[in-house]
Amino acid sequence: MPRNDTQDRAGPSNPDKVLYPQDSFRKQDVFDYYRAVSGQLIAHARDKPVTLRRFPDGIGAEGFFQKEASRHFPESIPRASVPQRGGGPPVHHVLVDDEDALLYLADQACLEIHIALSTVEDLERPVLAVLDLDPPEDVSLATLRDVVRTMCERFADEGFAPHLQATGGKGFHIAAPLNGDHGFDEIRSQVRELADRAARDDPQRLTTEQRKNKRGDRIFLDTNRNAYGQTMIAPYSLRARPGAPAATPLDLEELGRANPRSYGLSNMARRLAQKSDPWRDLH
Repeated sequence: MPRNDTQDRAGPSNPDKVLYPQDSFRKQDVFDYYRAVSGQLIAHARDKPVTLRRFPDGIGAEGFFQKEASRHFPESIPRASVPQRGGGPPVHHVLVDDEDALLYLADQACLEIHIALSTVEDLERPVLAVLDLDPPEDVSLATLRDVVRTMCERFADEGFAPHLQATGGKGFHIAAPLNGDHGFDEIRSQVRELADRAARDDPQRLTTEQRKNKRGDRIFLDTNRNAYGQTMIAPYSLRARPGAPAATPLDLEELGRANPRSYGLSNMARRLAQKSDPWRDLH
């Protein structure tokens, strides 16, 4: 029977359900992880519509993305009504504005939390610009790190304040705060122009080619997240990958000893005990 309240979040239902079979991480482990990072994650997710990626039977089985809040979600879980471009009924996205909401989602086997780049205050005007550096499998970590540094410099030269995130997947995100004065189209054009210039200057290593079969062994500078209705992985969200890595904000000085999956369920609490959030100025 579905809960009609968030109730006491002492622990999840079915705590021994294995969600990461290769690592034997259980729902209890995921729940405890999200409780440990709740302050940092919520600070970045607050007021941004989220898209959920849920794996009720663990990552060894097929999961699904979810935008519309389920009817059985408690009324205490905040929602935002987001109009669809091109018409149609609005989508009622969950908002992760407090720990109860975050832990309820963890109990629903939501492993990944993806956030919009705008807030409910003005859905049409982003508060973040994002560049996703997506490398092919055979690109060396040294090359990827060098490109990240170069792109952070280009962001700064453009007047952005670059913030680095290991995605917990294959690459890195470079994000920059915005004042919310411009629409998505304008911001996307600006970031795309920056990426195109970088690809022209370094065509052996970089590309903005949308078609995957045209990229070769080059790092894809993906600007597509800078659009209405698009998302990025939330800082400190787990990823549905073996090892349970997490999206992790980094200081640029940490890049030389970090890879895209350096931190996650097994070591994030230790990191946060020793280091404050590198993106704390984005709250």
